Amino acid sequence: MGQVTPQFLDEPPSSHALTPYDREHMVLYLRLLDSARDGADWREAVQVLFGLDPVNDPTRCQHIHETHLARARWMTEQGYRQLVRESQRS
Repeated sequence: MGQVTPQFLDEPPSSHALTPYDREHMVLYLRLLDSARDGADWREAVQVLFGLDPVNDPTRCQHIHETHLARARWMTEQGYRQLVRESQRS
């Protein structure tokens, strides 16, 4: 059986703490960060990672990419701290 891709919102929830959405989409965030680091075009990334067609809806697709990439970057700067604290309690 293939891997199930989580459903995504047009914009991830904004919060100063990790959200259930963040936890569910952690792999997506990592893949977005990798694609940005590798210099991938946002259109290619949104097509591969979200399964969307940026030719037919470029405004929405770019918004989805930008907001999820911003949240992924937030995770590397702030959100990971909550994960570290949780792992230390275990």
